[in-house]
Amino acid sequence: MKNIFTFLLISTFILVQAQKTKTNNNTIKVSYSKSYNGKLQENQDNIWIFSNSNETLITSEYTILQKSNFPYEQTLVKRDKNALLQTTQLNKNASTSTLDSISLGKQSFEFSDETKKILGYNCKKAKTIINSNTIELWYTNELNIHGAPTVLGQNLGLVLEMVRNGNFVISATKIEKLKNESPSNLLAKTTTPSTIIDGLSYKDLVWKSRFTTIPVFKDETVNFSSESKSNDSIFRFANGTIIVKKVTFPELKKGELVFLDLLEQSNGDAYDRTGSVFVIPEDKKQSFFDGLQNGANVLPIYENGNGKKYQGVVATENYSPIIELMRFFTPFGIKQYNYIQLKDKNWHEIVPYRMDISELKPNLSGKTLYVGTFIGNYDKGGHKISMNITVHPSESILDNNTVSIPLFNTTNVMEMAGQEYATMFNHEKGLEVTFTLDKKVKNAQLRYITTGHGGWQNGDEFLLKRNTILLNGKEVFSFLPWRQDCGGYRLFNPASGNFNDGLSSSDLSRANWCPGTATNPVFIELGDLDVGTHTIQVKIPQGANEGSSFSSWNVSGVLIGE
Repeated sequence: MKNIFTFLLISTFILVQAQKTKTNNNTIKVSYSKSYNGKLQENQDNIWIFSNSNETLITSEYTILQKSNFPYEQTLVKRDKNALLQTTQLNKNASTSTLDSISLGKQSFEFSDETKKILGYNCKKAKTIINSNTIELWYTNELNIHGAPTVLGQNLGLVLEMVRNGNFVISATKIEKLKNESPSNLLAKTTTPSTIIDGLSYKDLVWKSRFTTIPVFKDETVNFSSESKSNDSIFRFANGTIIVKKVTFPELKKGELVFLDLLEQSNGDAYDRTGSVFVIPEDKKQSFFDGLQNGANVLPIYENGNGKKYQGVVATENYSPIIELMRFFTPFGIKQYNYIQLKDKNWHEIVPYRMDISELKPNLSGKTLYVGTFIGNYDKGGHKISMNITVHPSESILDNNTVSIPLFNTTNVMEMAGQEYATMFNHEKGLEVTFTLDKKVKNAQLRYITTGHGGWQNGDEFLLKRNTILLNGKEVFSFLPWRQDCGGYRLFNPASGNFNDGLSSSDLSRANWCPGTATNPVFIELGDLDVGTHTIQVKIPQGANEGSSFSSWNVSGVLIGE
Protein backbone atom coordinates (compact mmCIF):
# COMPACT_ATOMS: atom_id res chain seq x y z
CA MET A 1 0.00 0.00 0.00
CA LYS A 2 2.85 2.40 0.89
CA ASN A 3 4.57 1.83 -2.48
CA ILE A 4 1.31 2.40 -4.38
CA PHE A 5 0.74 5.65 -2.49
CA THR A 6 4.28 6.85 -3.18
CA PHE A 7 3.98 5.87 -6.86
CA LEU A 8 0.80 7.93 -7.20
CA LEU A 9 2.34 10.82 -5.27
CA ILE A 10 5.36 11.24 -7.57
CA SER A 11 3.32 10.68 -10.73
CA THR A 12 0.83 13.34 -9.63
CA PHE A 13 3.67 15.65 -8.56
CA ILE A 14 5.31 15.61 -12.00
CA LEU A 15 2.08 15.85 -13.98
CA VAL A 16 0.59 18.66 -11.89
CA GLN A 17 3.80 20.66 -12.17
CA ALA A 18 3.81 20.04 -15.90
CA GLN A 19 0.24 21.35 -16.22
CA LYS A 20 1.00 24.41 -14.06
CA THR A 21 3.91 25.43 -16.27
CA LYS A 22 2.66 24.15 -19.59
CA THR A 23 1.94 27.60 -20.95
CA ASN A 24 4.97 29.28 -19.40
CA ASN A 25 6.59 31.33 -22.19
CA ASN A 26 9.75 32.04 -20.19
CA THR A 27 11.39 28.60 -20.43
CA ILE A 28 14.87 28.64 -21.90
CA LYS A 29 17.03 25.84 -23.20
CA VAL A 30 20.80 26.01 -22.71
CA SER A 31 23.17 23.64 -24.53
CA TYR A 32 26.60 22.86 -23.04
CA SER A 33 29.67 21.12 -24.41
CA LYS A 34 32.53 19.48 -22.49
CA SER A 35 36.24 19.94 -23.13
CA TYR A 36 39.46 18.81 -21.49
CA ASN A 37 42.73 20.71 -21.75
CA GLY A 38 41.18 22.87 -24.43
CA LYS A 39 40.08 19.94 -26.61
CA LEU A 40 36.41 19.18 -27.18
CA GLN A 41 35.41 15.65 -26.23
CA GLU A 42 34.56 13.57 -29.29
CA ASN A 43 31.06 12.18 -29.88
CA GLN A 44 29.85 13.68 -26.63
CA ASP A 45 26.30 13.66 -25.32
CA ASN A 46 25.84 17.40 -24.76
CA ILE A 47 24.29 18.60 -21.52
CA TRP A 48 20.95 20.33 -21.98
CA ILE A 49 19.08 22.26 -19.32
CA PHE A 50 15.53 23.60 -19.49
CA SER A 51 14.79 26.35 -17.00
CA ASN A 52 12.11 28.84 -16.02
CA SER A 53 11.33 30.82 -12.89
CA ASN A 54 9.91 27.74 -11.13
CA GLU A 55 12.18 24.84 -12.04
CA THR A 56 15.19 23.54 -13.96
CA LEU A 57 15.64 20.19 -15.66
CA ILE A 58 19.23 18.95 -16.04
CA THR A 59 19.28 16.40 -18.83
CA SER A 60 21.16 15.67 -22.08
CA GLU A 61 20.76 15.80 -25.82
CA TYR A 62 20.59 12.03 -26.22
CA THR A 63 18.01 11.70 -23.44
CA ILE A 64 15.62 14.24 -24.93
CA LEU A 65 16.07 12.72 -28.39
CA GLN A 66 15.57 9.24 -26.85
CA LYS A 67 18.99 8.02 -27.96
CA SER A 68 20.47 7.42 -24.49
CA ASN A 69 21.63 4.04 -23.32
CA PHE A 70 20.19 2.78 -20.06
CA PRO A 71 20.53 3.79 -17.33
CA TYR A 72 20.21 7.57 -17.74
CA GLU A 73 19.64 10.14 -15.00
CA GLN A 74 17.85 13.50 -14.96
CA THR A 75 17.50 16.05 -12.18
CA LEU A 76 14.55 18.39 -11.69
CA VAL A 77 15.25 21.42 -9.47
CA LYS A 78 12.10 22.66 -7.69
CA ARG A 79 12.80 26.23 -6.64
CA ASP A 80 9.67 26.75 -4.57
CA LYS A 81 10.72 23.80 -2.39
CA ASN A 82 14.48 24.33 -2.79
CA ALA A 83 14.68 20.59 -3.56
CA LEU A 84 16.08 18.19 -6.14
CA LEU A 85 14.08 15.37 -7.71
CA GLN A 86 16.59 12.90 -9.15
CA THR A 87 15.20 10.29 -11.52
CA THR A 88 16.98 7.46 -13.31
CA GLN A 89 15.45 5.39 -16.08
CA LEU A 90 16.92 1.97 -15.32
CA ASN A 91 15.56 0.24 -18.41
CA LYS A 92 12.69 0.60 -20.87
CA ASN A 93 10.03 -0.16 -18.28
CA ALA A 94 11.49 0.81 -14.89
CA SER A 95 12.77 3.98 -13.23
CA THR A 96 13.55 5.11 -9.71
CA SER A 97 13.59 8.51 -7.98
CA THR A 98 14.70 10.25 -4.81
CA LEU A 99 13.90 13.67 -3.36
CA ASP A 100 16.77 15.71 -1.92
CA SER A 101 15.91 18.80 0.12
CA ILE A 102 19.35 19.27 1.68
CA SER A 103 22.05 19.54 -1.01
CA LEU A 104 21.11 22.94 -2.45
CA GLY A 105 21.10 24.63 0.96
CA LYS A 106 24.53 23.25 1.88
CA GLN A 107 26.40 24.84 -1.04
CA SER A 108 28.80 27.67 -0.20
CA PHE A 109 30.91 29.82 -2.50
CA GLU A 110 33.73 32.34 -2.51
CA PHE A 111 32.79 35.28 -4.75
CA SER A 112 35.20 37.22 -6.96
CA ASP A 113 35.20 40.65 -8.61
CA GLU A 114 36.28 39.05 -11.90
CA THR A 115 33.85 39.28 -14.81
CA LYS A 116 33.72 38.16 -18.42
CA LYS A 117 31.24 37.84 -21.25
CA ILE A 118 29.86 34.48 -22.38
CA LEU A 119 27.46 34.33 -25.34
CA GLY A 120 27.09 38.10 -24.99
CA TYR A 121 26.02 38.03 -21.31
CA ASN A 122 27.99 39.62 -18.45
CA CYS A 123 29.09 36.90 -16.05
CA LYS A 124 30.43 36.89 -12.50
CA LYS A 125 32.70 34.32 -10.92
CA ALA A 126 32.12 32.09 -7.87
CA LYS A 127 34.47 29.40 -6.57
CA THR A 128 34.07 26.37 -4.33
CA ILE A 129 36.01 23.22 -3.41
CA ILE A 130 34.30 19.82 -3.65
CA ASN A 131 36.23 16.67 -2.66
CA SER A 132 39.56 18.46 -3.18
CA ASN A 133 38.46 19.70 -6.63
CA THR A 134 38.52 23.44 -7.23
CA ILE A 135 35.45 24.46 -9.21
CA GLU A 136 34.87 27.88 -10.76
CA LEU A 137 31.39 28.91 -11.88
CA TRP A 138 30.66 31.78 -14.25
CA TYR A 139 27.04 32.91 -13.98
CA THR A 140 24.82 35.71 -15.25
CA ASN A 141 21.79 37.43 -13.71
CA GLU A 142 20.79 39.24 -16.92
CA LEU A 143 18.20 36.63 -17.92
CA ASN A 144 16.45 36.60 -14.50
CA ILE A 145 16.48 32.79 -14.59
CA HIS A 146 18.46 30.35 -12.48
CA GLY A 147 20.04 27.10 -13.67
CA ALA A 148 23.30 25.20 -14.12
CA PRO A 149 24.61 22.13 -15.97
CA THR A 150 24.97 20.29 -12.63
CA VAL A 151 23.29 20.64 -9.24
CA LEU A 152 26.15 22.94 -8.20
CA GLY A 153 25.39 26.66 -8.31
CA GLN A 154 21.68 26.36 -9.07
CA ASN A 155 20.84 29.40 -6.90
CA LEU A 156 23.58 31.72 -8.18
CA GLY A 157 21.93 32.72 -11.46
CA LEU A 158 22.29 31.08 -14.86
CA VAL A 159 25.65 29.30 -14.90
CA LEU A 160 27.16 29.46 -18.38
CA GLU A 161 30.56 27.95 -17.65
CA MET A 162 31.97 25.52 -15.10
CA VAL A 163 35.73 24.90 -14.78
CA ARG A 164 37.10 22.03 -12.67
CA ASN A 165 40.77 22.14 -11.64
CA GLY A 166 41.54 24.47 -14.53
CA ASN A 167 41.38 21.81 -17.23
CA PHE A 168 37.87 20.32 -17.47
CA VAL A 169 35.34 22.84 -18.79
CA ILE A 170 31.58 22.72 -19.34
CA SER A 171 30.65 25.68 -21.53
CA ALA A 172 27.30 27.01 -22.75
CA THR A 173 27.20 27.04 -26.55
CA LYS A 174 23.64 28.14 -27.23
CA ILE A 175 20.65 29.71 -25.45
CA GLU A 176 17.16 29.33 -26.89
CA LYS A 177 13.76 30.59 -25.74
CA LEU A 178 10.93 28.05 -25.86
CA LYS A 179 7.14 28.36 -25.90
CA ASN A 180 4.55 26.04 -24.41
CA GLU A 181 7.11 23.70 -22.86
CA SER A 182 8.16 23.08 -19.29
CA PRO A 183 10.93 21.18 -17.47
CA SER A 184 8.42 18.97 -15.65
CA ASN A 185 6.65 18.09 -18.86
CA LEU A 186 9.93 17.05 -20.49
CA LEU A 187 10.78 14.86 -17.51
CA ALA A 188 7.38 13.18 -17.70
CA LYS A 189 7.92 12.50 -21.43
CA THR A 190 11.33 10.86 -20.98
CA THR A 191 10.73 8.68 -17.90
CA THR A 192 8.24 6.14 -16.72
CA PRO A 193 6.45 6.77 -13.37
CA SER A 194 8.40 5.59 -10.33
CA THR A 195 8.39 5.45 -6.57
CA ILE A 196 10.49 7.78 -4.42
CA ILE A 197 13.07 5.96 -2.29
CA ASP A 198 15.69 7.18 0.16
CA GLY A 199 18.87 8.71 -1.25
CA LEU A 200 21.27 5.93 -0.24
CA SER A 201 19.07 3.18 -1.69
CA TYR A 202 18.65 5.26 -4.85
CA LYS A 203 22.41 5.67 -5.34
CA ASP A 204 22.98 1.96 -4.76
CA LEU A 205 20.26 0.93 -7.21
CA VAL A 206 21.52 3.33 -9.89
CA TRP A 207 25.14 2.24 -9.40
CA LYS A 208 24.28 -1.46 -9.70
CA SER A 209 22.18 -0.82 -12.80
CA ARG A 210 25.27 0.41 -14.66
CA PHE A 211 26.79 -3.07 -14.90
CA THR A 212 25.72 -6.71 -15.09
CA THR A 213 26.07 -8.89 -12.01
CA ILE A 214 26.36 -12.66 -12.41
CA PRO A 215 25.75 -14.26 -9.00
CA VAL A 216 27.76 -17.44 -8.42
CA PHE A 217 27.86 -18.33 -4.70
CA LYS A 218 26.05 -16.85 -1.70
CA ASP A 219 27.11 -17.79 1.85
CA GLU A 220 28.34 -21.21 0.76
CA THR A 221 30.49 -23.38 3.03
CA VAL A 222 33.77 -24.82 1.77
CA ASN A 223 34.84 -27.38 4.35
CA PHE A 224 36.16 -30.91 4.88
CA SER A 225 33.40 -33.28 5.88
CA SER A 226 31.93 -36.58 4.72
CA GLU A 227 28.56 -34.92 5.30
CA SER A 228 29.11 -32.36 2.50
CA LYS A 229 26.54 -33.14 -0.19
CA SER A 230 25.65 -31.69 -3.57
CA ASN A 231 22.23 -30.23 -4.33
CA ASP A 232 20.39 -29.19 -7.48
CA SER A 233 22.64 -26.17 -8.12
CA ILE A 234 25.85 -26.58 -6.09
CA PHE A 235 28.10 -29.61 -6.64
CA ARG A 236 30.51 -30.54 -3.84
CA PHE A 237 33.61 -32.64 -4.34
CA ALA A 238 36.69 -33.75 -2.38
CA ASN A 239 34.71 -33.92 0.88
CA GLY A 240 33.36 -30.41 0.41
CA THR A 241 36.67 -28.59 -0.25
CA ILE A 242 35.52 -27.90 -3.84
CA ILE A 243 32.20 -26.32 -4.76
CA VAL A 244 31.11 -26.02 -8.40
CA LYS A 245 28.17 -24.34 -10.10
CA LYS A 246 27.10 -24.09 -13.73
CA VAL A 247 27.09 -20.45 -14.86
CA THR A 248 25.94 -18.89 -18.12
CA PHE A 249 27.92 -15.87 -19.33
CA PRO A 250 26.49 -13.27 -21.73
CA GLU A 251 28.21 -12.36 -24.97
CA LEU A 252 31.05 -10.10 -23.85
CA LYS A 253 31.67 -7.12 -26.09
CA LYS A 254 35.04 -5.68 -27.03
CA GLY A 255 36.14 -3.13 -24.45
CA GLU A 256 33.95 -4.47 -21.64
CA LEU A 257 35.68 -5.21 -18.36
CA VAL A 258 35.03 -8.31 -16.25
CA PHE A 259 35.70 -8.48 -12.52
CA LEU A 260 35.57 -11.29 -9.97
CA ASP A 261 34.52 -10.49 -6.39
CA LEU A 262 34.94 -12.96 -3.54
CA LEU A 263 34.15 -12.56 0.18
CA GLU A 264 35.58 -15.02 2.72
CA GLN A 265 35.17 -15.71 6.44
CA SER A 266 36.37 -18.52 8.67
CA ASN A 267 33.59 -20.89 9.65
CA GLY A 268 35.86 -22.84 11.96
CA ASP A 269 39.26 -23.21 10.26
CA ALA A 270 42.01 -21.16 11.93
CA TYR A 271 44.71 -21.44 9.27
CA ASP A 272 45.88 -19.70 6.11
CA ARG A 273 44.82 -21.86 3.20
CA THR A 274 45.34 -21.94 -0.55
CA GLY A 275 42.23 -20.97 -2.49
CA SER A 276 41.49 -20.95 -6.20
CA VAL A 277 38.57 -19.79 -8.35
CA PHE A 278 38.47 -21.57 -11.69
CA VAL A 279 36.38 -22.48 -14.71
CA ILE A 280 36.37 -25.90 -16.34
CA PRO A 281 36.82 -25.84 -20.13
CA GLU A 282 34.80 -28.47 -21.97
CA ASP A 283 36.23 -27.81 -25.42
CA LYS A 284 37.92 -31.19 -25.76
CA LYS A 285 37.07 -34.87 -25.36
CA GLN A 286 38.02 -34.93 -21.68
CA SER A 287 37.59 -32.29 -18.98
CA PHE A 288 38.55 -31.76 -15.35
CA PHE A 289 34.92 -32.43 -14.44
CA ASP A 290 35.57 -36.09 -15.32
CA GLY A 291 38.17 -36.14 -12.58
CA LEU A 292 35.82 -34.53 -10.07
CA GLN A 293 33.20 -37.17 -10.77
CA ASN A 294 35.39 -40.24 -11.20
CA GLY A 295 38.64 -39.48 -9.37
CA ALA A 296 41.87 -37.66 -10.20
CA ASN A 297 43.50 -40.74 -11.75
CA VAL A 298 41.16 -40.67 -14.78
CA LEU A 299 42.80 -37.40 -15.87
CA PRO A 300 45.84 -37.28 -18.21
CA ILE A 301 49.06 -37.97 -16.34
CA TYR A 302 52.13 -35.75 -16.55
CA GLU A 303 55.53 -37.29 -15.77
CA ASN A 304 58.92 -35.60 -15.94
CA GLY A 305 61.27 -38.32 -14.69
CA ASN A 306 61.13 -37.71 -10.93
CA GLY A 307 59.07 -40.85 -10.37
CA LYS A 308 55.74 -39.18 -9.58
CA LYS A 309 52.52 -38.91 -11.57
CA TYR A 310 50.69 -35.59 -11.72
CA GLN A 311 47.02 -35.75 -12.70
CA GLY A 312 45.38 -33.23 -15.03
CA VAL A 313 47.96 -30.44 -14.83
CA VAL A 314 48.90 -29.84 -18.50
CA ALA A 315 47.01 -29.49 -21.77
CA THR A 316 46.98 -32.43 -24.16
CA GLU A 317 45.39 -33.03 -27.54
CA ASN A 318 42.21 -34.26 -25.83
CA TYR A 319 42.27 -32.34 -22.53
CA SER A 320 42.30 -28.72 -21.30
CA PRO A 321 43.30 -28.00 -17.68
CA ILE A 322 41.18 -25.75 -15.49
CA ILE A 323 41.52 -22.00 -16.07
CA GLU A 324 42.40 -20.17 -12.88
CA LEU A 325 40.45 -16.94 -12.57
CA MET A 326 41.98 -16.00 -9.22
CA ARG A 327 44.46 -17.46 -6.71
CA PHE A 328 43.69 -16.34 -3.17
CA PHE A 329 44.77 -17.15 0.36
CA THR A 330 42.58 -17.19 3.43
CA PRO A 331 43.79 -15.34 6.51
CA PHE A 332 44.20 -16.91 9.93
CA GLY A 333 40.64 -17.31 11.20
CA ILE A 334 38.94 -14.05 10.24
CA LYS A 335 35.51 -13.62 11.90
CA GLN A 336 35.43 -17.01 13.67
CA TYR A 337 38.39 -16.13 15.90
CA ASN A 338 37.70 -12.44 16.42
CA TYR A 339 37.19 -13.11 20.12
CA ILE A 340 40.99 -13.23 20.49
CA GLN A 341 41.87 -9.91 22.10
CA LEU A 342 45.07 -7.95 21.57
CA LYS A 343 45.74 -4.34 22.50
CA ASP A 344 44.87 -1.90 19.67
CA LYS A 345 43.72 -4.71 17.36
CA ASN A 346 40.20 -4.36 15.96
CA TRP A 347 39.84 -7.42 13.74
CA HIS A 348 38.09 -7.20 10.39
CA GLU A 349 34.94 -9.26 9.95
CA ILE A 350 35.43 -10.38 6.36
CA VAL A 351 38.15 -10.35 3.70
CA PRO A 352 37.29 -9.06 0.20
CA TYR A 353 39.16 -10.18 -2.91
CA ARG A 354 38.62 -8.44 -6.26
CA MET A 355 40.36 -9.28 -9.52
CA ASP A 356 40.15 -7.94 -13.09
CA ILE A 357 39.81 -11.05 -15.28
CA SER A 358 39.01 -9.28 -18.56
CA GLU A 359 41.88 -10.96 -20.43
CA LEU A 360 40.02 -14.28 -20.07
CA LYS A 361 36.89 -13.07 -21.88
CA PRO A 362 37.41 -15.44 -24.85
CA ASN A 363 37.06 -18.37 -22.42
CA LEU A 364 33.81 -17.00 -20.95
CA SER A 365 31.87 -15.06 -23.58
CA GLY A 366 28.50 -16.60 -24.44
CA LYS A 367 29.35 -19.90 -22.75
CA THR A 368 27.79 -22.02 -20.03
CA LEU A 369 30.61 -23.31 -17.82
CA TYR A 370 31.27 -24.94 -14.50
CA VAL A 371 32.72 -22.31 -12.15
CA GLY A 372 34.38 -23.64 -9.04
CA THR A 373 36.09 -22.56 -5.83
CA PHE A 374 38.60 -24.60 -3.87
CA ILE A 375 39.94 -23.96 -0.36
CA GLY A 376 42.34 -26.58 0.94
CA ASN A 377 41.42 -27.39 4.56
CA TYR A 378 40.72 -30.26 6.95
CA ASP A 379 38.14 -28.53 9.13
CA LYS A 380 34.48 -29.53 9.42
CA GLY A 381 33.43 -25.87 9.73
CA GLY A 382 35.87 -24.72 7.07
CA HIS A 383 35.19 -21.38 5.40
CA LYS A 384 32.21 -19.41 4.16
CA ILE A 385 32.29 -17.57 0.84
CA SER A 386 30.15 -15.42 -1.44
CA MET A 387 31.10 -14.66 -5.04
CA ASN A 388 29.90 -12.58 -7.99
CA ILE A 389 31.24 -11.85 -11.45
CA THR A 390 30.46 -8.41 -12.86
CA VAL A 391 30.55 -7.12 -16.45
CA HIS A 392 31.12 -3.39 -16.92
CA PRO A 393 30.44 -1.41 -20.12
CA SER A 394 33.70 0.26 -21.09
CA GLU A 395 35.96 1.10 -24.00
CA SER A 396 39.17 -0.32 -22.58
CA ILE A 397 42.09 0.16 -24.95
CA LEU A 398 43.80 -2.86 -23.35
CA ASP A 399 41.11 -5.27 -24.53
CA ASN A 400 42.72 -6.59 -27.70
CA ASN A 401 43.20 -10.31 -27.15
CA THR A 402 40.87 -12.73 -28.92
CA VAL A 403 42.86 -15.86 -28.04
CA SER A 404 42.94 -17.49 -24.60
CA ILE A 405 44.26 -21.06 -24.37
CA PRO A 406 44.76 -22.85 -21.02
CA LEU A 407 48.15 -24.58 -20.96
CA PHE A 408 48.86 -25.70 -17.40
CA ASN A 409 47.65 -25.51 -13.80
CA THR A 410 49.54 -27.38 -11.07
CA THR A 411 47.31 -26.18 -8.21
CA ASN A 412 46.02 -29.48 -6.87
CA VAL A 413 42.44 -28.39 -6.21
CA MET A 414 41.57 -32.07 -5.67
CA GLU A 415 44.13 -32.19 -2.85
CA MET A 416 41.62 -33.76 -0.45
CA ALA A 417 40.71 -36.36 -3.09
CA GLY A 418 44.22 -37.59 -3.85
CA GLN A 419 45.53 -35.22 -6.53
CA GLU A 420 49.32 -35.03 -6.30
CA TYR A 421 51.05 -31.94 -4.90
CA ALA A 422 53.01 -29.85 -7.44
CA THR A 423 56.48 -31.17 -6.62
CA MET A 424 57.61 -31.66 -10.22
CA PHE A 425 60.10 -28.78 -9.92
CA ASN A 426 62.55 -30.95 -7.98
CA HIS A 427 63.60 -32.30 -11.38
CA GLU A 428 65.60 -30.40 -14.01
CA LYS A 429 62.79 -30.75 -16.55
CA GLY A 430 60.31 -29.04 -14.25
CA LEU A 431 56.98 -28.49 -15.99
CA GLU A 432 56.75 -28.78 -19.76
CA VAL A 433 53.74 -28.48 -22.04
CA THR A 434 53.60 -28.80 -25.83
CA PHE A 435 50.73 -27.27 -27.78
CA THR A 436 49.78 -26.75 -31.43
CA LEU A 437 48.43 -23.53 -32.95
CA ASP A 438 46.14 -23.70 -35.97
CA LYS A 439 46.39 -19.93 -36.45
CA LYS A 440 49.12 -17.39 -35.85
CA VAL A 441 48.85 -15.58 -32.52
CA LYS A 442 50.02 -11.96 -32.48
CA ASN A 443 51.37 -10.25 -29.37
CA ALA A 444 51.20 -13.49 -27.43
CA GLN A 445 51.54 -13.41 -23.65
CA LEU A 446 51.61 -16.02 -20.93
CA ARG A 447 49.24 -15.15 -18.07
CA TYR A 448 51.27 -16.72 -15.28
CA ILE A 449 50.35 -17.14 -11.60
CA THR A 450 52.91 -18.61 -9.21
CA THR A 451 53.11 -19.20 -5.45
CA GLY A 452 55.60 -21.22 -3.43
CA HIS A 453 54.64 -23.58 -0.60
CA GLY A 454 56.36 -25.49 2.16
CA GLY A 455 55.60 -23.94 5.50
CA TRP A 456 58.66 -24.59 7.62
CA GLN A 457 61.84 -22.58 8.02
CA ASN A 458 63.56 -24.05 4.94
CA GLY A 459 60.35 -24.50 2.96
CA ASP A 460 59.88 -22.65 -0.33
CA GLU A 461 57.02 -20.62 1.15
CA PHE A 462 59.65 -18.52 2.93
CA LEU A 463 62.48 -18.57 0.38
CA LEU A 464 63.30 -16.58 -2.75
CA LYS A 465 63.23 -19.00 -5.66
CA ARG A 466 63.72 -17.91 -9.27
CA ASN A 467 60.99 -18.84 -11.76
CA THR A 468 62.29 -19.24 -15.31
CA ILE A 469 60.05 -19.52 -18.37
CA LEU A 470 61.36 -21.00 -21.62
CA LEU A 471 59.65 -20.91 -25.01
CA ASN A 472 60.82 -23.50 -27.53
CA GLY A 473 63.97 -24.05 -25.50
CA LYS A 474 64.92 -20.38 -25.10
CA GLU A 475 64.57 -18.40 -21.89
CA VAL A 476 62.01 -15.59 -22.28
CA PHE A 477 61.48 -14.50 -18.67
CA SER A 478 62.94 -14.98 -15.22
CA PHE A 479 61.99 -13.42 -11.88
CA LEU A 480 61.84 -13.88 -8.10
CA PRO A 481 58.18 -14.01 -6.96
CA TRP A 482 57.95 -12.47 -3.50
CA ARG A 483 55.57 -10.49 -1.26
CA GLN A 484 56.94 -8.17 1.43
CA ASP A 485 53.70 -6.40 2.39
CA CYS A 486 52.10 -9.20 4.42
CA GLY A 487 52.29 -7.23 7.68
CA GLY A 488 49.79 -4.76 6.25
CA TYR A 489 47.05 -7.41 6.53
CA ARG A 490 47.49 -8.18 10.25
CA LEU A 491 43.91 -7.10 11.09
CA PHE A 492 42.59 -9.88 8.80
CA ASN A 493 44.45 -12.48 10.90
CA PRO A 494 43.16 -12.80 14.49
CA ALA A 495 44.46 -16.37 14.93
CA SER A 496 47.96 -15.64 13.58
CA GLY A 497 50.59 -16.75 16.08
CA ASN A 498 52.73 -14.11 17.80
CA PHE A 499 56.49 -14.72 18.08
CA ASN A 500 59.09 -13.63 20.63
CA ASP A 501 60.62 -11.24 18.10
CA GLY A 502 57.45 -9.10 18.03
CA LEU A 503 56.20 -10.43 14.69
CA SER A 504 53.22 -12.58 13.85
CA SER A 505 53.11 -15.44 11.36
CA SER A 506 50.92 -13.40 9.02
CA ASP A 507 53.56 -10.61 8.97
CA LEU A 508 56.24 -12.75 7.34
CA SER A 509 57.18 -12.25 3.70
CA ARG A 510 56.30 -15.15 1.43
CA ALA A 511 56.78 -16.62 -2.04
CA ASN A 512 54.31 -14.32 -3.84
CA TRP A 513 51.41 -14.48 -1.38
CA CYS A 514 50.18 -13.24 1.99
CA PRO A 515 47.44 -14.57 4.28
CA GLY A 516 44.33 -12.62 3.26
CA THR A 517 45.37 -11.56 -0.25
CA ALA A 518 45.00 -12.60 -3.89
CA THR A 519 48.06 -13.19 -6.08
CA ASN A 520 48.24 -11.08 -9.23
CA PRO A 521 49.06 -12.73 -12.56
CA VAL A 522 52.32 -11.85 -14.31
CA PHE A 523 52.02 -11.23 -18.06
CA ILE A 524 55.04 -12.58 -19.92
CA GLU A 525 55.59 -11.37 -23.48
CA LEU A 526 56.16 -14.16 -25.99
CA GLY A 527 56.03 -12.19 -29.25
CA ASP A 528 54.18 -13.46 -32.32
CA LEU A 529 53.69 -17.24 -32.42
CA ASP A 530 53.46 -18.95 -35.81
CA VAL A 531 51.20 -21.83 -36.78
CA GLY A 532 52.61 -25.14 -35.56
CA THR A 533 53.88 -26.83 -32.42
CA HIS A 534 55.40 -24.91 -29.50
CA THR A 535 56.73 -25.85 -26.07
CA ILE A 536 56.65 -23.85 -22.84
CA GLN A 537 58.77 -24.96 -19.91
CA VAL A 538 58.74 -23.70 -16.31
CA LYS A 539 61.80 -24.25 -14.11
CA ILE A 540 62.02 -23.53 -10.36
CA PRO A 541 64.83 -24.70 -8.04
CA GLN A 542 62.45 -26.43 -5.62
CA GLY A 543 63.91 -27.14 -2.18
CA ALA A 544 64.71 -30.65 -0.96
CA ASN A 545 62.49 -32.60 1.41
CA GLU A 546 63.26 -32.58 5.12
CA GLY A 547 61.74 -35.67 6.71
CA SER A 548 58.01 -35.58 5.97
CA SER A 549 58.14 -31.87 5.02
CA PHE A 550 58.27 -30.97 1.34
CA SER A 551 57.98 -27.90 -0.91
CA SER A 552 55.75 -27.40 -3.92
CA TRP A 553 54.86 -24.70 -6.44
CA ASN A 554 51.37 -23.91 -7.65
CA VAL A 555 51.67 -22.38 -11.12
CA SER A 556 49.04 -21.76 -13.77
CA GLY A 557 49.45 -20.50 -17.31
CA VAL A 558 47.09 -19.33 -20.03
CA LEU A 559 48.27 -18.26 -23.49
CA ILE A 560 46.56 -15.03 -24.55
CA GLY A 561 46.97 -12.90 -27.66
CA GLU A 562 45.38 -11.61 -30.84
